[in-house]
Amino acid sequence: MPPISLLARPNPASPPPADPGTSYGQPWPSAVWALLIGTFAVRAAGFVYPYLAYHLSARGVAAQRVTLILALFGAGWLAGQIMCGALADRIGRRATLAGAMAMAAIAFPVLAQSHTVVSLAAASFVAGFVYDAPRPIVSAVIADTVPDEPTRARIAGWRHFATNLGAATTGAVGGALAAPLGFPALFLFNAAVCAAFAAIALKAVPPRAHRTHAAPPPGSYWAAFGDSRLILLWLASVCAFVPVTALYAVLPLMMTEDHLPASSYGWSQAAGAAAVLILSPLMNGWLARRASGPSPMVGLLAAGAVVLGAGMGSAGFASTSTGYAAAVVLAVPGEIIVFVAAANVLNRISPSNSRGLYAGIWGTTLATAVLLAPLLAGWCLAAGGHLLVTLALTGCGLAGAAACLPLKALTTPAPPSPAT
Repeated sequence: MPPISLLARPNPASPPPADPGTSYGQPWPSAVWALLIGTFAVRAAGFVYPYLAYHLSARGVAAQRVTLILALFGAGWLAGQIMCGALADRIGRRATLAGAMAMAAIAFPVLAQSHTVVSLAAASFVAGFVYDAPRPIVSAVIADTVPDEPTRARIAGWRHFATNLGAATTGAVGGALAAPLGFPALFLFNAAVCAAFAAIALKAVPPRAHRTHAAPPPGSYWAAFGDSRLILLWLASVCAFVPVTALYAVLPLMMTEDHLPASSYGWSQAAGAAAVLILSPLMNGWLARRASGPSPMVGLLAAGAVVLGAGMGSAGFASTSTGYAAAVVLAVPGEIIVFVAAANVLNRISPSNSRGLYAGIWGTTLATAVLLAPLLAGWCLAAGGHLLVTLALTGCGLAGAAACLPLKALTTPAPPSPAT
């Protein structure tokens, strides 16, 4: 597939959106149910990433080397998204998912038992590579097995719900068990759940169909990175996700400067998680109906980015626990919209032979935002304080919406030519 220029129309080889009535309202495929349950399980048991810094400190690793090892984890996360997405297209969804989760079941115990900086660094990179590996593979399986966009949007909403419920479980369970059991035990449990997910993948995900001579070969990196629609979607998503990750990178610093205790930050996280769990079921039906149109949900993606930026940006005006919690809650509707709308756009622009690769490239957006948000937070607080944080996060949302303008032009179907 040749690269697509910025002025190109959508790839005619991409399949048109299916009739919304084909399967909307019908039971989801069993593979989708299994993967959603597995997504919740590995996220609920995903202790490796949030507790890695604590584990390294307990091993006596110096602070500067802790940041280096955490950066290697992030680098592995970025590489894993792209590589696992591409492998899902080449060797199949089932083999890639089972293999990645089996690798996690090996890498996490090594990380738990390592003591030297070199072994911890190597294990951290491999652990990052497989930590979020299911994301692009699950996206590709959903696109393969669900033909209509409203149902895909509904699944995306519940997938986001499952991820957030899992993250809330990680914090609650990890906080309760870290002291009595220790961080290595948490990492071993994380590995055991990944091993179980590997077994589920082998059972539930359909095997790769035999490739015929007529089937198109897997898409190339060159073609994917040359697709300006994917690049614009990536850029808009990164801009929108920086305010999302600001919850972990910016808020703790701002609340510390306001002399608020750590418990206040915990309450803000709990408020955000509760808002996601309450609003997701209420918004999923509406988002599914919006997905049934002929065009991707680019407009909603832009609106969600603005809501996210303004919501999290309002934290710059807060000085109390209630104010910070309110800012987090205000951003949640935008977060839900962005995740569902971005998935819809990704499904519409992904060629059938590159769904895994496209999902993998898009999957790097959250990891990129995780790397950018702390840098942005440090600069804003040093240069202008809380008000500059407000302007920066709001600006990120507006930048994401701006990237949607050319994306909208590239993804809007051309009007039918008049009859001659």
